[in-house]
Amino acid sequence: MLSDAQIRAAKPRDRDYKLFDAHQLFVLVTAHGSKLWRLNYKYDGKQKSLSLGRYPSLSLAEARRHRDEALAQLREGHDPGIAKKLKVKANIEASRNTFEKIAREWHQVNAPQWAKVHVADVLRSFERDVFPAIGSLPIGALTPPKLLEVLRAVEARSAIETAKRLRQRISGVYAYAIASGIAQSDPAEKVGAALKPMPRKGRQPAITDIVELRRMLATVDADVARPVTRLALRLIALTAVRPGELRGAQWTEFENLDGEYPLWRIPAARMKGDLNRKGEVDGDHLVPLAAESVEVLRAIAPLTSASKLVFPSTRHMHRPMSENALGYLLNRAGYHGRHVPHGFRAAFSTIMNEWANTRGREDDRAVIDLMLAHVPHNKIEGAYNRAAYGASTRTRTGLGGHAGAGSVAPRRAAAFAAQARQWCESAYPNCDRASALATGEGVNLPIPSCTWSACAASLPRSEFVSGELASHCACGSHGLAPANSMSKIALH
Repeated sequence: MLSDAQIRAAKPRDRDYKLFDAHQLFVLVTAHGSKLWRLNYKYDGKQKSLSLGRYPSLSLAEARRHRDEALAQLREGHDPGIAKKLKVKANIEASRNTFEKIAREWHQVNAPQWAKVHVADVLRSFERDVFPAIGSLPIGALTPPKLLEVLRAVEARSAIETAKRLRQRISGVYAYAIASGIAQSDPAEKVGAALKPMPRKGRQPAITDIVELRRMLATVDADVARPVTRLALRLIALTAVRPGELRGAQWTEFENLDGEYPLWRIPAARMKGDLNRKGEVDGDHLVPLAAESVEVLRAIAPLTSASKLVFPSTRHMHRPMSENALGYLLNRAGYHGRHVPHGFRAAFSTIMNEWANTRGREDDRAVIDLMLAHVPHNKIEGAYNRAAYGASTRTRTGLGGHAGAGSVAPRRAAAFAAQARQWCESAYPNCDRASALATGEGVNLPIPSCTWSACAASLPRSEFVSGELASHCACGSHGLAPANSMSKIALH
């Protein structure tokens, strides 16, 4: 057997020669002085030679280890020479399978089943926070500590939720890589426990007292703001839609504005939910419009009707207004931390559910959920319905089959009636129309002005135009802004 001393002492000769160790392992000393490890072996009846490396880069001990591995492959029926070539090829391929390459493949495969906004958000998060750090590294070489380093950088800017979402997306990339035979395990799976916990999340602030809500709307309306922003806030108060649905509103979605039953038909594709919800046949959300809502649209039409969007951005008419515009308006008016644009949904749900619980009919709660465009589960309804945390409790019901049953007209009429009964009866008990609606006689009547919408649109009496109230409000004594003065008030 060879020793290191013998190998070091070997000098070049005129011709190549061999120094044998054991089990067909030897050093080939070339005429140029190189010392190369070789292994002779027989496979399938043929004599072959396997190159192991150069001495001293590959030591005697390492050469013997490689020899033993090759002999083990032979015993299993594998050709060590072929196995080595396949390993080299696999290593080269692995180096080409970078995280960025596989992540983009995963993104492309999944994009058709995601909403467009989500598709863009996923790719943007990778390009911003992941690719610069590990995008060029082989996906199979990444370790949990390396991934944690990437996510810690995201946490460092207080984006705790973003870090957790990124970990989930990275794990999704690895699931795809494992299924494709590119990776063996998911290092992101073990990182979750090391991330910072989510800060305790409170409910979005909302004013749910009707008197205070009216006062807030009057205060905000008196604040200095762009007409488009003020009218947008008024419409979201009138309709209780989600802020994103309001910002993306298009003129083509509004129907029958001059008719008896004006309607806002929000396409299913713009509603909150997965692709099944967005692609649902007859899944459009129908928002009945009171006269005050129609007047808001008439007031803003001269400003934005040339655009596809009802509430476009100041700088770019083809883009929706900023998602922060309504929140900033509420903050400037002194309601920071007390009410947010999404809070109108909580206010709507709370006030109407309180009424439905004490004086409503059996199906009123289902109609309220229909107006909010969601099927409530306990946690969701609890977040929207602040009345659930009062002295009394109630049985919680969902839409179930009711949401899809029947034609559009009965559902819309029921929604009209629920709004009118609750608001008129609770806010204006002396109203003759409210009494009629409370007994159910108003179900088939056109929606009156004195509804939730009318209340939300109410303004200080100093801004009323005298002599026009009776023509606008069925009661004539509620102090509501007259229809033909709405544009004057909104744009002053």
